[in-house]
Amino acid sequence: MRALRLLERRGHTVAVAESLTGGLVAAELTAVEGASRAFRGSVTAYATALKRELLGVDEALLAARGAVDPEVARQMARGVRRALGADWGVSTTGVAGPASQDGQPVGTVYVAVAGPDGAASVAPLRLAGDRAGIRAQTVQAAIRLLLGELIATARAHDTEQDGGI
Repeated sequence: MRALRLLERRGHTVAVAESLTGGLVAAELTAVEGASRAFRGSVTAYATALKRELLGVDEALLAARGAVDPEVARQMARGVRRALGADWGVSTTGVAGPASQDGQPVGTVYVAVAGPDGAASVAPLRLAGDRAGIRAQTVQAAIRLLLGELIATARAHDTEQDGGI
């Protein structure tokens, strides 16, 4: 998997905070031989209270917006990065179905990636399909977002090294 190879090449690590995917992102990453060189671990924070208690998601945010929110995803990614001592954090939160949650329809998903500089990107997703399909699509979206952020930071680093050229 390209994301793990890039992490390993840089000597970086990744940790994952999952809600709707229930550990599937971690499973996808650890299915790759040698994943332990870059993968630190994961937190499956399915219960909203665990997002606050383990990952440090703001209690007022959770009370006001619920767990299916882009800022919650951002805070989850930062929180798992901090909690597990990783360079990068990845998170998933959303509604896989069969019913809506927190006023959000099935298929509403947010994935986020937080990097070593503390910045975090969030991708909002509107997915179709059954529960299994939505979860599978979320896993792929989370890994694509991580890869995109790794590539973007490599380009930014190369530009800085080249004097901005």
